[in-house]
Amino acid sequence: MDYDTKGKVLKKAVVWNELYFYRKSDAIYQLTVEFCKRFLPAHGDRTVDQMVQAARSGKQNIVEGSEDGQTSSEMEIKLLNVARGSLQELRLDYQDYLNTHHLPMWPADSERQQRLREFCHSHNDYSDYAPFVVKMSDEEMANLLLTLCHQTDKMMCSYIEKLEHRFVTEGGIKERMYAARTGYRQTVDAHVQALEAENQQLKTKVKALEEELKKALERLGDSRKF
Repeated sequence: MDYDTKGKVLKKAVVWNELYFYRKSDAIYQLTVEFCKRFLPAHGDRTVDQMVQAARSGKQNIVEGSEDGQTSSEMEIKLLNVARGSLQELRLDYQDYLNTHHLPMWPADSERQQRLREFCHSHNDYSDYAPFVVKMSDEEMANLLLTLCHQTDKMMCSYIEKLEHRFVTEGGIKERMYAARTGYRQTVDAHVQALEAENQQLKTKVKALEEELKKALERLGDSRKF
């Protein structure tokens, strides 16, 4: 017997490498590696390890959060917030670099920042930026990465907000398992009730047929007397 409860315990898997904010975070990681190679000392500066690790943590926690999200919405939200924290830390490193090297952080209303913002908004992959990296100064790269960090964080905030809303309305895996079990039991109960009703109807029909047969036999017996 096949029961269709329509109860789903595991959520649909997220294809994390198609998420725009993951693709941006991967671009941030690769650009950060390039930035550190070009503009920071190869040895003796802990900032390099900190920046590369923060950039890597950003993208890796997006992957882990998306993978864990099938079974745990709470863990998915937690890891995505860890990713946000790593990228915010990285953003501060770029701000510190500009400040300590007496370079400007481009104002939001400046023409070059607006052009940069528009380009970053419509380009998500490292391959979109790679051709320009060798030609960019440290000031340009730092401002580019600040913009990418800001846009990625904004996209992640919107995504996490949707996850939180879904968690509130649908619950975690325990709630989904309970709903699936409840749906299964309700389907079974409804099927049993339908069978019982059908059985009662058949009993009534059998009884009626027995009465008709009895009467027919009585009429047949009466006719043989003459």
